[in-house]
Amino acid sequence: MPNFNLPLEIRSYPLPSEIEPGAALIKVEMAGICGTDVHLWKGQLPIPRPIIMGHETVGKVVRLGADLATDWTSAAINAGDRVTWSAGRSCGRCRNCSVLRQPTRCINRNAYGISFGSDEPPHFSGGYAEYIYLRPGTAIFKLGDVSPETIIGAGCALVTAIHGLERARVNWGDKVVIQGSGPVGLSALAIAKSSGAAGVTVVGGPSERLKVARDFGADHTIDIEKFADPADRLEQVMRFTDGCGADMVVECVGAPAVVAEGFEMCRDGGKYLVLGHYGDAGPTPINPHVITRKQLTVFGSWGSEPRHMAAAIEFLKAQGDRFPFERLVSHRFTLERAFEALQTTATWSSCKSVIVPDL
Repeated sequence: MPNFNLPLEIRSYPLPSEIEPGAALIKVEMAGICGTDVHLWKGQLPIPRPIIMGHETVGKVVRLGADLATDWTSAAINAGDRVTWSAGRSCGRCRNCSVLRQPTRCINRNAYGISFGSDEPPHFSGGYAEYIYLRPGTAIFKLGDVSPETIIGAGCALVTAIHGLERARVNWGDKVVIQGSGPVGLSALAIAKSSGAAGVTVVGGPSERLKVARDFGADHTIDIEKFADPADRLEQVMRFTDGCGADMVVECVGAPAVVAEGFEMCRDGGKYLVLGHYGDAGPTPINPHVITRKQLTVFGSWGSEPRHMAAAIEFLKAQGDRFPFERLVSHRFTLERAFEALQTTATWSSCKSVIVPDL
């Protein structure tokens, strides 16, 4: 990406001649287009430019630096192995990491596809490329038989949902409302259903995504095209929750206006979890009286840790048949068509768009 709101460009850079200890050179097999990439392209987070975007990536090991023989779980890795990795990297030394134990809020945190300008060596720091250079300290995960489509279909959405619902906690028998039927919403649905939620309602669209939500086990869906008025959507939620409201509402849209609407969908004493606002999409009017009147607990969740990636991979191995994330990959693009891929996500024209360099 040369700059905000401009078409993506193809640029060539030299591959590193040396791989430093603890680093790895990976040939990209598949990179996902995340909604966050759209926010980055729009300039909703400060990032260097030019930049190679892409923080959801699967590839095969080309070369390993000295001292790198195992992945984050201590499994042996070698050239030719298929791997993925945690996009975010924390320092482990700052107060947030070591004292507060909030590593996703590390003051020195950086992330592939977000933090590194492409004009600076080693250049290859995002998934929209033929190769990516993984810096020392990256949490790498050997995938074995797990397909690229499964990993990228789940993408960063699944680790985001695992972290968020770890913080907010779904209790057995809870009635949960999920605002949004994109990858984050579907991931939150999968985690909520696996955590014992008794009834999950997904609010979103278009209708094709709501069908996938039902395939993932949603008990009810509310089509925002059919129920365009927030008051009508609230009425539907109350109907599905015996007139009380949801025990938990999870925001997975990234649109500020839905937050106030979601507060009203909660029951008295309920919980509200904000997952969809990684980028700064701007402010929205909120009446704090609703929070006090309902005695709500509001949670925020930012990014994920390597342990959430490890949990996500195990979840996909164990629950892949129940939650077929690979089916979310709906559009494949060559590297030369990366901007077209980004636009399909920006316009909600795909379920999950991916870049396949060797397509």
